Amino acid sequence: MTEPELTYTTSDLSRRSGDIITAAIRAPVTITQRNKPRLVLLSIETFEAMRKRADPRFAGKTAEMPADLAEEFLEAIDAYHEDANK
Repeated sequence: MTEPELTYTTSDLSRRSGDIITAAIRAPVTITQRNKPRLVLLSIETFEAMRKRADPRFAGKTAEMPADLAEEFLEAIDAYHEDANK
């Protein structure tokens, strides 16, 4: 059974930092400011596990590609079309 997600305010963080840190070691803790979620505190173990599971790929715009990569990309597309039309 998972523990319920804990939420504290930024005011709580300044007054009860020790309690909040202890809670964050057990499970991620949300910190709100003006009733909006602003931060999540979590243990380093949870953070490292998340980083290991993260997808290292990223999305970008072709117009922002370096010229040599864009050329290689276009060549790969042309080769794919040539193979598909054989």
